[in-house]
Amino acid sequence: MHKDLFVRLERFYDAVPRDAARAEEHGGLVLFVRDGAGWPFYSRPRLDAAATPSLADVTAVRERQRELGLPEALEWVHETTPDLLATARAAGLSVLEAPLMVLDPARLPDPATLTDVPVRVLDPAADGFAADVAARRAVAAVGFSAAGTARGEAGPAQRDDAVTELDVAALDEERARIVDGRRLSVLAGTAEDGALASGMAMRVDDVAEIAGVATLPVARRRGLGAAVTAALARELLAAGTDLVFLSAGSEEIARVYLRVGFRRIGTACIAEPTALI
Repeated sequence: MHKDLFVRLERFYDAVPRDAARAEEHGGLVLFVRDGAGWPFYSRPRLDAAATPSLADVTAVRERQRELGLPEALEWVHETTPDLLATARAAGLSVLEAPLMVLDPARLPDPATLTDVPVRVLDPAADGFAADVAARRAVAAVGFSAAGTARGEAGPAQRDDAVTELDVAALDEERARIVDGRRLSVLAGTAEDGALASGMAMRVDDVAEIAGVATLPVARRRGLGAAVTAALARELLAAGTDLVFLSAGSEEIARVYLRVGFRRIGTACIAEPTALI
């Protein structure tokens, strides 16, 4: 069963960028290059590659990413391409081995049982949609700048400072992807404090990945991350999604997702250049 599941995941990873980026093949790797503004994509093993990407392939992709001014990002699933871990490290990359988890729908709780903070799905037809998208991104920026699940000082003031105005093209893309079912966004917050946690999901046919789940440090340990994840998962299942998965940033964060009905099935590898001290 896991073999078929990993095949579906690989097809998903390959499909997500293709409507917003062009694909360049470098040996056993494919590099997705976005045309225009937006979140830069990754390089991954090619679906049809006959062999594990080589050190030369990794070097070529990194040179091309530098040439284009892109992050030197390489991602793969360890169970699908196990030999790439040693190759990436030999190339001088630092590799995050993130727990790869899939949802057991029977164990998914009601988000309302996880926190007393209201959770809502973003509506692309609402007057406040632009502000909601900007808030979702700002919460993520602040939340991910303080990794982990521990409480901290950063809160609504830091979120507001991180808000940036979206250009028309970015907002139109966000709206279109929600309307056609390829994206889903959620905010958790109160009228007094505004958005405290956020998350999103990307969907291709009947497979979806939950990503970007973040909570302002000052609001942590209140069940917000779990509630956001559960709300996204419930919406995805209601839309006919058959496979819902995510990658946890650490074993500590993975425990949050265990509460929501996810179980670990493998390891998602995310490689980037080793930071210089």
